[in-house]
Amino acid sequence: MKRRDFLLASSMFAASMMQIGSTTQSEDRSMRKLTVFNNVSLDGYFTDASGDMSWAHKQDAEWADFTSENAGGDAELVFGRVTYDMMASFWPTPQAMQIAPTVAAAMNRMRKSVFSRTLEKASWQNTRLIKGDLAMEVHKMKLESGPDLLIMGSGQIIAQLTDLRLIDEYQIVVTSTVLGRGRTMFEGVAGRPTLKLTKTRAFGNGNVVLWYQLA
Repeated sequence: MKRRDFLLASSMFAASMMQIGSTTQSEDRSMRKLTVFNNVSLDGYFTDASGDMSWAHKQDAEWADFTSENAGGDAELVFGRVTYDMMASFWPTPQAMQIAPTVAAAMNRMRKSVFSRTLEKASWQNTRLIKGDLAMEVHKMKLESGPDLLIMGSGQIIAQLTDLRLIDEYQIVVTSTVLGRGRTMFEGVAGRPTLKLTKTRAFGNGNVVLWYQLA
């Protein structure tokens, strides 16, 4: 993936922090809430055919205000191997601190979990490597104390957890770009799960943020 993808990720992250704290919480607050936040094209893809996500980065003053003011929130980030490798290769670097110091500091500070059976170690600050069964481990994480859980990217994990009904909320940014081909974050999901729309917000740059919960 291209280096500019990480600038997209910074917008995703900053917006997510605010929305996790401001939307309806899980009915059982003895469990941590698990939220997905991703950008998708108008035809439903979260990456293009080559895995690039840079098409989703549409910066303007309104969107920048929505994102940059909210990086002080807290969550535990949850990644699959591919997204983790992308994030961990950028956010701890001096370049990240120069480009987006507030977001970089938050990304490095926050707790992170990466699911992988092939990764030998997770060296990014405050990261734990989880090799066990996805369903069992996520259920255990939701019972732990701490901030709510946030998945970014990580389409394979999203698809599996959607099937298992372990995701509490989906925050989807629909962009005005049509890709024609690409990858959906719900690839492989069975049973046609139905989502309930709970909130929307449109932006002048063409982005529309949709909040969904399982029906």
